[in-house]
Amino acid sequence: MIRIDDLEVFVSAASSGSFSAAARGLDITPAWASGAVQRLERELGSRLFVRSTRKMRLSEEGERYLPHAQAVLAAVAEGRQALVRPGAEIAGPLRLSMPSDLGRNIVLPWLDEFQRLYPKITLHLRVSDQMADFFQQALDASLRYGQLSDSSLVSLPIAPGNRRVLCASPAYVERHGRPRTPDDLSTHNCLRYVLKDQTYERWKFHLPEGAKTVSVKGDRLSDDAELVRRWAVAGLGVAYKSRIDIWPDLQAGRLVELFPAQYGDPVPLQLIAAHRTSISPLIQRLRGFLVERVETLMNSPT
Repeated sequence: MIRIDDLEVFVSAASSGSFSAAARGLDITPAWASGAVQRLERELGSRLFVRSTRKMRLSEEGERYLPHAQAVLAAVAEGRQALVRPGAEIAGPLRLSMPSDLGRNIVLPWLDEFQRLYPKITLHLRVSDQMADFFQQALDASLRYGQLSDSSLVSLPIAPGNRRVLCASPAYVERHGRPRTPDDLSTHNCLRYVLKDQTYERWKFHLPEGAKTVSVKGDRLSDDAELVRRWAVAGLGVAYKSRIDIWPDLQAGRLVELFPAQYGDPVPLQLIAAHRTSISPLIQRLRGFLVERVETLMNSPT
C-alpha cells in the first residue's frame, strides 16, 4: 500500500533535487527520506529517480508519476481542510520569508496585528531580498514579487495588479528635472539593485505605443532594496520600485511618481507555499488577512 508520507517525501525530493533537502523541509532524517522513496519505488515497481554520486534527477517514470503524486497530496490536503471547523484554533509556528523593505516597512506591523488576533502562533521571520529556499530554510510560506517560475511551488495571489513605480524625491526633481520618457533616464542617476546575483538595470515600461525597455546606470547599487528606497527618499537618484513598498512615501510626499501608473511593469505580490499540502488553515488565514491589509493600504488616499 502506498503511504501518504512517502508521497510527500517523493514530491519534496523532486522539487529540491536531493533527499537531504527534502528531509530538512519535512523535519526527518536523510536516511528516512531515502527509505521512503525506496519503499514507494517497490510499491510502484519503477525507479523514480536516477541517482549518481553527485546529483539526482527524476527518471522518465518519475516525471510521469510526479503530477499524479501531487494531485493525491492536494486531494488529501483539501480533505483535511474541509474537516477543519470554522472556529478551530489557529496555533503553531509560522515560518515566513519576505523581501527587505516590504517586510520591514509594510508587513511587520501587520504581522504584529495578526499575532494579536492569533496569540498562539509563533513567528519565525526571514527578511531578505535573496530568493528563499523552502527546503534549506524549512519555510511554511514566502512573500514574493513577480511571476512564479518554479512550477512545483504553489502561488496564492495577494496583490495581482501591483506594478512598479518610477519615483524620486521632490528635491531630486527640483534639481534635475522630471523625465518625460524612458529614454530620458539616460541623463538621470538611476538607483539599481541586485537580485539573484544579477543587477536589475534593464527597466521595462508599458507605454501606449507598446512595451519599452531601457538600460539605466547610476552611482549606487545594492542587494538590499530597502537601501534603494532610502537613497531615493534622500534625493540621491531615481528608483523603480513596487508601488506597495513606496506607498507610505508617496502618501507623505517623500517620493513623487514620475510616469503614469499604467506605465509601470507588473510585479504581482504572491504568497508562495512549497506544495498544496503546506497550505494549512494558518496559511489560509494569513493569506486572507494580507489581502485585506493590502487592499486597505492601496485604497487609502495619497
